[in-house]
Amino acid sequence: MANLRILTLLSSSRAAGCTSARLGRLPLGLSAPGAGKPAVLSTWGQDVTDLGQNYQYQAQERARCVTSFYNQSAIDVAAAKTSVRLTPTTMLYSGRSADGSHLLRSAEYLHKELPVRIAHRIAGFRGLPFIVGCNPTILAVHELYIRSFHLLTEFPGPIVDHDTDLQYCRMVRDLLEDHSDVVTHLAEGFKECRKHIQDPGLIKTFLDRTLTSRLALRMLAEHHLALHDEKPNFVGIICVNFSPKALIEKKADAVRELCKLKYGTAPEIRLNGHLDCSFPYTPQPLDYILHEMFKNAMRATVEGNLDNRERMPPITVTIANNDIDFVIRISDRGGGIRNDLVKKVWNYGFTTSGDTDDSRVSGGLFGHVMENRNVGPMHGYGFGLPACKAYVEYLGGSLSLYSMYGIGSDIYIRLRHIDGKHESFRI
Repeated sequence: MANLRILTLLSSSRAAGCTSARLGRLPLGLSAPGAGKPAVLSTWGQDVTDLGQNYQYQAQERARCVTSFYNQSAIDVAAAKTSVRLTPTTMLYSGRSADGSHLLRSAEYLHKELPVRIAHRIAGFRGLPFIVGCNPTILAVHELYIRSFHLLTEFPGPIVDHDTDLQYCRMVRDLLEDHSDVVTHLAEGFKECRKHIQDPGLIKTFLDRTLTSRLALRMLAEHHLALHDEKPNFVGIICVNFSPKALIEKKADAVRELCKLKYGTAPEIRLNGHLDCSFPYTPQPLDYILHEMFKNAMRATVEGNLDNRERMPPITVTIANNDIDFVIRISDRGGGIRNDLVKKVWNYGFTTSGDTDDSRVSGGLFGHVMENRNVGPMHGYGFGLPACKAYVEYLGGSLSLYSMYGIGSDIYIRLRHIDGKHESFRI
């Protein structure tokens, strides 16, 4: 029994040590191996007392590490504050000034706002079931958020000159890079511990909030960075004359090329509807959403028509624009989804990837190359559709799927305008 307890301690200590290995750093509060602690014994025949002391030390180190995750008053204070969310209209019409003062206002807003939003997400990690929150991959993301919070709060403020603003921009750009793989790590972590999840609703709420908060943080940060660049037709990340047709064609062409890499062929894309419409909008989130929708539609079309490769049915995209919102419908003839599975496609972790065992679609290239830098690879994790739905709803719209099993599927993406004429969403 003594050996069993020692083996259990050894296993748990190794798991704790893995927490930050994937991000290349040790957990907060955890010293480097051999730094002021007893040497780890290499054989079981050595003194058990020394071995017990060693693992007692490791247990104390892990306890300090976990304590640092939860007992941080600055995070508690920030998490208790309410975030100040901006409308895209506000961002659009306050985004330019002749003297550059808009840059300082934007920087000072971020300086106050980003720590609050990061603290809210840390509180979300703290609220996870214990066994889920202790997963090494998820714990590493938790640590990343804590480290980001401290970097943001330690930056001196207020930001009142352009040199300080440029320093702040460099830090924000580095943080965006550090967080570029967060969604991938979350997908991996929840996949690793899904058998321990007793309340799927709690996990869905956590992921919806984490992903939409991450989207908002990136939009705000990238908007501030983009304000420093004079890009025609843009104010920050907002395109003042956004053309849905142009973005759809761009994303369709990109995904078709990826589809050809996997299958050697790809369906055509046909557009109809209000092709000439244009209006102010933020292309960034729609860019990813369209990427994911086209990926699913093309994969379904190719895999559903393997015996008809020469006359593969096209994917039809319809654009409808009105005073309140605009709608993009993507229709494919890929065979559709069984009725008993339609609701499940919105669940995190559910995927139809690998449903076919046809050797003509074997391999993994399509899944691996289907990546978006801001959200990570989705194919096979079951994060694509539920993440898109969370994004669209956060942006004040809706995402609906209608399937005719045996024929194909229709996806409706409905998004609100941001011109200020009607109520809009807040970022």
